[in-house]
Amino acid sequence: MKTYRPKSVLSTHEVTNQPISLADYNLFSTDQPVLDALKREGRKTAEKRMTEFGALLGSDDIIEQGRLANIHLPELKSFDEYGNRLDEVTFHPSYHRMMQIGTEAGISSIAWQNTDDNGHVSHAVLEYLQTQIEGGTCCPLTMTYAAVAALSHQPDLRDLWLPRILTAKYDPRSLPAEQKNGVTIGMAMTEKQGGSDVRSNTTTATAIGGGDFELLGHKWFCSAPMCDAFLTLANTDVGLSCFLVPRWTDAGERNNIQLLRLKDKLGNKSNASGEIEYHHAVARMVGQEGRGVATIIEMVHHTRLDCCLAPIALMRQALVQAIHHARHRSAFQRKLIDQPMMQAVLSDLAVEVEAGVVTFMHVARKFDDSAQDPDASIYARLAVALAKYWHNKRCPGFIYEAMECLGGAGYVEESILPRLYREAPLNSIWEGSGNVICLDILRTLYKEPRAIELFFAELSPALGNNRHLDQAMNNLRAKLKTQDNAEAEARRLVELMALCLQAALLVQYAPHSISDLFCATRLGADWGFAYGTIPTGYPVKDILDRVWAG
Repeated sequence: MKTYRPKSVLSTHEVTNQPISLADYNLFSTDQPVLDALKREGRKTAEKRMTEFGALLGSDDIIEQGRLANIHLPELKSFDEYGNRLDEVTFHPSYHRMMQIGTEAGISSIAWQNTDDNGHVSHAVLEYLQTQIEGGTCCPLTMTYAAVAALSHQPDLRDLWLPRILTAKYDPRSLPAEQKNGVTIGMAMTEKQGGSDVRSNTTTATAIGGGDFELLGHKWFCSAPMCDAFLTLANTDVGLSCFLVPRWTDAGERNNIQLLRLKDKLGNKSNASGEIEYHHAVARMVGQEGRGVATIIEMVHHTRLDCCLAPIALMRQALVQAIHHARHRSAFQRKLIDQPMMQAVLSDLAVEVEAGVVTFMHVARKFDDSAQDPDASIYARLAVALAKYWHNKRCPGFIYEAMECLGGAGYVEESILPRLYREAPLNSIWEGSGNVICLDILRTLYKEPRAIELFFAELSPALGNNRHLDQAMNNLRAKLKTQDNAEAEARRLVELMALCLQAALLVQYAPHSISDLFCATRLGADWGFAYGTIPTGYPVKDILDRVWAG
């Protein structure tokens, strides 16, 4: 890690008391919470891959590539110079570099390579690391990873596309998939009139023979429109069905997918999101006709894993920036890191990140277990929704607090923090906003009573170790016994479930200084309304040294 700054003397003054920009550090090996979680939930053999990837991402060059990818934005190229439709997006080389390193690391493929039993755990760590440096490229990488789960409902398509994913090679060329070294797969599901209510979709699918269909309609959001194929929904005579739409047809021609415009988004700038129309685009059905939602929900379920870990990655990077600044900046004759109020803020933030890490790694382990254990599958669907909801609710306020630790230096665009702040709301909105997630959880509790049994079974080993957690679990059981105003109270219920899960995992696996502080503040009454309002007496220096060994 860089620890020096060349002397800078301007015409009026010498620049002093300013930290050097954080670079040339290892994102993985300096992260004790995720190191511990990988040893517990994954395999030791994965550490070498993660250490190498963490060093690459923390290098000065790759940090700069992430910055450049968000300055030089994707551009829509509708036509070539002769007036032929292209419907392509051009990207800066920095975007392609970030896609390359993420693909080659295995973000989109490692979960399906069948080389060990912790593929989803390894995927989660890789995604967590890349998100800290450049979040936009994680969208197509996530969807490519998640698409395999939906394609499993159609073995012939899975057998055709999975080997192209498993190459772990990034090939940005616009060509038929069979001519490429590797592929990415996107999603186009929502429409203007419905949004999350996908059953109101109006896109139609008409059989044209040979197993092919033609799609006619629009999609309000097409994620990563330069992908080689998209999973989408359209109506047949039987009902809403799932389809795979390639960008190029089997005949080697551009498919009739018109890219109308790119979204001008708050954040996630490096990643192109578009509006599209299907003008009799050729597609193949995935899964059972009329069961499109049930089929594509397999992809959504897996993207939710990344939606629950991405906010923790953003929070982690914001926290590291804040700690780095505090360790190298002095005010009022003391380093910021030595001042009690700053210690309180940073340690409070550190506890929040540790709770998120232990939770998303626990959920990823259940994704791996689901292949052999039906109960793990039931539990994972509930737990990932809880984590997605709660982690994303914590993210924007957290990053603002970290930004405040830097003061004005954290508010200017030369810092990574404004980019993290713009990224913070994304994963709450993508793949089901807060209310939609809460409704999904209510539906699970109603239709799958086994899920709540499994939930408490995961919490039970922590019983008797912390009075605040014991009381919270008693309160939760009481809430679950009544159905009065279930929808109106859903957010309160989901919040309590998520906090109980985080607390139980911390009690089992984290140092007592972390778990005790979390339970006293998040579940007890000893907390204010902002970060840094924690009780005294906790070893804040130990907490900060644990969260970042930088």
